[in-house]
Amino acid sequence: MEFTEAYKHSGPCCFSPNARYIAAAVDYRLVIRDTLSFKVVQLFSCLDKISYIEWALDSEYILCGLHKRPMIQAWSLTQPEWTCKIDEGPAGIAYARWSPDSRHILTTSEFQLRLTVWSLVNTACVHVQWPKHASKGVSFTKDGKFAAICTRRDCKDYINLLSCHNWEIMGVFAVDTLDMTDIQWSPDDSAIVIWDSPLEYKVLIYSPDGRCLFKYQAYESGLGVKSVSWSPCGQFLAVGSYDQMLRVLNHLTWKTFAEFMHLSTVRAPCSAAVFKEVDEPLQLDMSELCLDDDFLGGSDAPEGHFKVRYEVMEVPITLPFQKPPADKPNPKQGIGLLSWSNDSQYICTRNDSMPTALWIWDIRHLELAAILVQKDPIRAAGWDPICTRLVLCTGSSHLYMWTPSGAYCVNNPLPQFSITDLKWNSDGSCLLLKDKDSFCCAAVPLLPESSDYSSDE
Repeated sequence: MEFTEAYKHSGPCCFSPNARYIAAAVDYRLVIRDTLSFKVVQLFSCLDKISYIEWALDSEYILCGLHKRPMIQAWSLTQPEWTCKIDEGPAGIAYARWSPDSRHILTTSEFQLRLTVWSLVNTACVHVQWPKHASKGVSFTKDGKFAAICTRRDCKDYINLLSCHNWEIMGVFAVDTLDMTDIQWSPDDSAIVIWDSPLEYKVLIYSPDGRCLFKYQAYESGLGVKSVSWSPCGQFLAVGSYDQMLRVLNHLTWKTFAEFMHLSTVRAPCSAAVFKEVDEPLQLDMSELCLDDDFLGGSDAPEGHFKVRYEVMEVPITLPFQKPPADKPNPKQGIGLLSWSNDSQYICTRNDSMPTALWIWDIRHLELAAILVQKDPIRAAGWDPICTRLVLCTGSSHLYMWTPSGAYCVNNPLPQFSITDLKWNSDGSCLLLKDKDSFCCAAVPLLPESSDYSSDE
């Protein structure tokens, strides 16, 4: 892998959807770089420090959220002289997002008083009263024609369906939740999944016309759903729960066909490969080096240098486990990280009670494929959008990769650079790696044909 030099950022930075640009906020400046040459192609100055950024789907526009003002500023890459500023006045702006057509901006006011759709074409605006959440609770169909927005009034949750053509409300229906957490359209736009707050285990599948297709409740009297994700193919719905289990539903009958447990002790029979991160001292032969006495006397003893590698472990193996305190809210337990591979064959999970272990499940064979045991808690993990390859980081200077043929560690050569977050670009050729106040990119080589997974292996 090849790494670029480090560039400054003050928080948000991300690739454009077309993978041609990378945007980074540096205090009040928005810096746009070319992903091939990393030269600055545009530089925009905002009125205050940038809190978050989001690209429009066509990669022509980008918005910046300024929490201190609060207001939104939008910029055009093709027309640098064009500017847009959105200010809700006393209502404030808690969050903003683009519509799928890249010509409208949806803002949510403080205290969720209203959601406003702003047009960049004719400056018209449409209001939706009482949105449920600021940054959650809005989902668009894959074809970009409809939006589902969670609202709440009179102590009851509702779904508002809007047409993204004229932003008229197509329908409103109540949902059977106590305190709805979020909403997601299925990848084929045929169903909407809704799940309740952690205090009530409830996953509901609705049709766009408001019919409840299925109600799923795995258990009662305990903390419920923590994470939900559709598979890219749309055939599976994965539900991660606080009981440290992953359950997978099918899209035909909405019944559970797989339940995967995250146990702290992995025992035989287990066909999964267990990779554990270990330090290996570097063997340096210094016998032929001639150093005078002054140098040896004036220098401190050098610290040990290590290289990191994976060691394949035998089962049974006990994974590091942290029991959450019973007297504190939001316990660190349950499936907090959940992500599908691009071909929907694998799904990776992290049980927050075992933050240093990443579990990779094979959906085709309904079995555990691998466990990656790290030295430090896993910060982020992301699947290659093109092929079956998983990359993760733990806040160290290393990247960790897994493919069906094995796992390996990659050292970042930049000094004092700790990888705390990572993002793939859309064509799978480049990784964005973030440190606290700087970022770099890594060119990722294509996987050889021999590493493709075969069910006969």
